[in-house]
Amino acid sequence: MAVKTELKLKTEPFVLNIGPVHPSTHGVFRMRATLDGEVLIDLEPVFGYLHRGIEKLAEGRTYTQVIPLTDRLDYLASMSNNLAYVMAVEKLAGITVPERAEYLRVIMAELQRIASHLIAVGAFLNDCGAFMTPILYMIREREKILDLLEMVSGQRLTYNYMRVGGVSQDIPGEFLPALRKFVQRMPSYIDEYDQLLAENEILLARSKGVGILPKDMAINASASGPVLRASGVKWDIRKADPYSVYDRFQFDIPTGSVGDCYDRYRVRVQEMRQSVRIIKQVMEGLPEGEVKAEVAHFLRLPVGETYAHIESPRGELGFYLVSDNSIAPYRLHIRAPSLINLTALRDMTLGWKVADVIIIFGSIDINMGEVDR
Repeated sequence: MAVKTELKLKTEPFVLNIGPVHPSTHGVFRMRATLDGEVLIDLEPVFGYLHRGIEKLAEGRTYTQVIPLTDRLDYLASMSNNLAYVMAVEKLAGITVPERAEYLRVIMAELQRIASHLIAVGAFLNDCGAFMTPILYMIREREKILDLLEMVSGQRLTYNYMRVGGVSQDIPGEFLPALRKFVQRMPSYIDEYDQLLAENEILLARSKGVGILPKDMAINASASGPVLRASGVKWDIRKADPYSVYDRFQFDIPTGSVGDCYDRYRVRVQEMRQSVRIIKQVMEGLPEGEVKAEVAHFLRLPVGETYAHIESPRGELGFYLVSDNSIAPYRLHIRAPSLINLTALRDMTLGWKVADVIIIFGSIDINMGEVDR
């Protein structure tokens, strides 16, 4: 009787640099991966190639001049960055924002959430191997959102729309009809994505059970946003610590059960549905009135410090602000969700193969402008 013998190959670990210009690193991000064959045994995230010094630049600008800097953080969610920053200034200054401006802020923030998630999901599917087809579907809808944001700000990427005390200007007459048309059609587009992707056997094979982030690890890593909720933690700042007028609207918090790449994809798709639901309610209750409180051009905040945070498309985005009663911030620090969510990357990737590492990384959905600041 023949005896089967296994051939054991002696291998040595080697280091592979993925990035900082690899297309699947979603920006100038470098993964210093230590591999045993195709299997990852260690990973060191390396960033700093895009450092912009925004927190330091803010110290030499007036409070209003800082707003365009926030656009350059997570440049796929510029409206959200604007909102978190001006909320911090308003909190320390004690400024009351007109009701109509608050409603407009919610509309813009939720449109921005949908636009950001469209890119997040489309880019993730590109990483999975569905090259270009799904992301082109999603860019089609994102362009409609950019048309709306261009109506109010004149820009399609860095909007500079929020202001301390409200927004820069009221919406034009053609905005609401165009928005109404968009929210009527968007649910059917999301249904189309589900028909194309939700049960796609390649997507299931590549993402189900891959890159699991357990609930306790997600919490310990201070993860937030879809990354945290996909692990089964029902935490959303819009409900946990309501800001603006979010407490007036009904919406659900989608969560996952496993915390794998597939759950992170599904949570973002479901959040788009909830954003459409919120926008519809805002349109129904949109009040008339002013869109900006009277604020001094060279605003001086009282001596002190404050922290304001929002639920950005990537998680908890917070601004810690220190004032010395001058016309510029004494110190500014940004709690960037892209950076914090990266802290669990190594644990999520150990033991997986190189092709899986790309998918796991893509499922986190980071923006390097926010990581390096």
